[in-house]
Amino acid sequence: MASPPPHVSIIVPTFNEAHTVAELTRRLDSALAGMAWEVIFVDDDSPDGTAAAVKSLASADTRVRCIRRVNRRGLSGACIEGILSSAAPIVAVMDGDLQHDETILPGMIARLDRDECDIVVGSRLVEGGSSADGFTASRAFASNFAIRMAGMLVGSGVTDLTSGYFAMKREPFEAMAPRLTTSGFKILLDVLATAQPPLRASEAGYRFRSRFAGESKFDARAMGDFVGLIVHKATGGAIPPRFVMFIAVGGFGVAVHLLTLRLAMDLGVENFTLAQSIATVVAMTSNFIVNNTLTYADCKLKGAKALVGLLQFYAVCGVGAIANVGVASWMFGMDQAWWVAALAGVVMGSVWNYTMSSMFVWGKKD
Repeated sequence: MASPPPHVSIIVPTFNEAHTVAELTRRLDSALAGMAWEVIFVDDDSPDGTAAAVKSLASADTRVRCIRRVNRRGLSGACIEGILSSAAPIVAVMDGDLQHDETILPGMIARLDRDECDIVVGSRLVEGGSSADGFTASRAFASNFAIRMAGMLVGSGVTDLTSGYFAMKREPFEAMAPRLTTSGFKILLDVLATAQPPLRASEAGYRFRSRFAGESKFDARAMGDFVGLIVHKATGGAIPPRFVMFIAVGGFGVAVHLLTLRLAMDLGVENFTLAQSIATVVAMTSNFIVNNTLTYADCKLKGAKALVGLLQFYAVCGVGAIANVGVASWMFGMDQAWWVAALAGVVMGSVWNYTMSSMFVWGKKD
């Protein structure tokens, strides 16, 4: 006799969490006793064998599924793929590090079954919620800052907009999926900002636990992705999330350029053109390394591909510099103020560098 189809699919994006998948599955089995459920682990090709660990569980439990993603990264993209692979009427997203309290899931699902709301967010900031055990002081500060930023964009009434723990009806997610951003870490914010009409939201308090093992994925790249998502949604999708990080890296490159130029001159390079050329190459190299590590971490170039990519980046930025100077000179010749002409040139060069680098260096079109 066939088992009933799952009423809820729990989506768990993973990276290097082979040590927790069995325990999380056991806890879900206990919390969701009497309910038809499945758990879908979406693994970004973890080097620690997470996918193999999940498949070992799946061989003995048909409620466990594994999606192994190769050559792509990103928590949001993993969540989107996992949810779209589900046919259950309700989907939930939670982390694989055991910091989210699975015992509140039945209550979250019950609210959706009663049609009280379209999405229930596991919150650390409402009655019954706390993050004292799971956050360091620095991460708590960053989280609070991010929540305030997100609150300016989303007027959903949700207090914990950076939560990675929520349950919702699958159908509205299917409708908005083509408009969601696959890069980044804060899928909940994207969902709430994208949904039209707005989702009816509620929150369920839970105590954010200490990490079972491993390290936090919240880092400079995650913060950059978050700011990029805010800008992307605030501009109606006109500015891609990656572009924000790309421009920030470019600003860092300007500082590197000026410091290198000053150092070269101090070390006795008397020919300014030569010193400027050295500074330009150093700045472009720096920009490539940082972009490869942060902006395009989900498609990072390694080994010989990184060397080829660096040469392509030099070529792209060289053409971008020509575009910068050409546009600025043209506008200045049209009697525009010098600073307007210069700014237009910088914008044109930046857009060119971003677009061409994305397509031809890192092979991305988003």
